[in-house]
Amino acid sequence: MNCFIYKSLKKDELYLYLDKKDDFSAIPAELYKSLGRLEFVMELELTPQRKLARADSAKVIASLQAKGFFVQMPPALFSAVQADAARQLH
Repeated sequence: MNCFIYKSLKKDELYLYLDKKDDFSAIPAELYKSLGRLEFVMELELTPQRKLARADSAKVIASLQAKGFFVQMPPALFSAVQADAARQLH
């Protein structure tokens, strides 16, 4: 599956994966606004076996197929969100 990757110029290390180049229509308006200005980084062929630096390729593919996009959060923000979610579960 081909995907198109954009980086947020507002938030360091936040990336947006799309199933169609320059088609942001599937992203909810509030989320899209929060990303800030986006810059195209690359086109990538994804397979479930492909290793990605900070995301599970199978999850990215599933999100692209279901929603048309995937947001890769910055490591520190992702860890904080996970910790907050864990606190809410316990």
